[in-house]
Amino acid sequence: MLVLLPPSEGKATGGAGSPLDLGSLSLPGLGEARAEVLDELVSLCSGDEGKAAEALGLSEGLRGEIAKNAALREAAARPAGEIYTGVLYDALGLATLPAPARRRAKRSLLVFSGLWGAVRIGDRIPSYRCSMGVKLPGLGALGTYWRTRTPMAEVLPEAAGDGLVLDLRSAAYAAAWKPKGAVAERTATVRVLQSKIVNGVEKRSVVSHFNKATKGRMVRDLLTAGAEPDGPGELVEALRGLGYVVEAAAPERAGRAWGVDVVVTEL
Repeated sequence: MLVLLPPSEGKATGGAGSPLDLGSLSLPGLGEARAEVLDELVSLCSGDEGKAAEALGLSEGLRGEIAKNAALREAAARPAGEIYTGVLYDALGLATLPAPARRRAKRSLLVFSGLWGAVRIGDRIPSYRCSMGVKLPGLGALGTYWRTRTPMAEVLPEAAGDGLVLDLRSAAYAAAWKPKGAVAERTATVRVLQSKIVNGVEKRSVVSHFNKATKGRMVRDLLTAGAEPDGPGELVEALRGLGYVVEAAAPERAGRAWGVDVVVTEL
């Protein structure tokens, strides 16, 4: 099972460690592209601060992120699982997983990133600020860059192997790689819906906090249970066995991913 996750907007800072070693990251086929994006980001953030803030979409209170990006090559690197924070990662609770579940997490979790393309949670990276929606001066929109100008379409199917792909990414990060063909048929794209009764009628909607927290908790439960579903159908049964309310149907056309809805009423 390969689980595709979005990163968190906020990231942990501080700590000690050796600087980034691009050659040590997983998915080495993305190495050249990572170096190109890193060079562009460091160059942007080492120049005009106003231009960098505009390109990165930073408010006045986040201007300190520019200096952090400018020093990425010298900054201390830590496992990505410690760098990414926020609602999804709090609910996932990597640090408190039992040892067997932590080992499964290192094998199966893949975090997408505007800067790195995708990394595993054990990959050592520095804290940074660069979302997939950023347009870098020399590269353009990063979602388009990773999808069309890198070997992502070759590297990711190889990482997926013959097993289930559980896609929990937000739309911006899903744009960087879309499973196709046989890989798509083994992919389950999960949507979390909050169910509320309004005037006697059920209303369903996507609520960011519910979405992120439920996805984090769901991954934690699968890892802790040792679930290894081979495909979307088995995933649905595994989630139902863990107490989730799940609605899903096989796609009508070949080469398409399954859409899986997890319905929640409360956190």
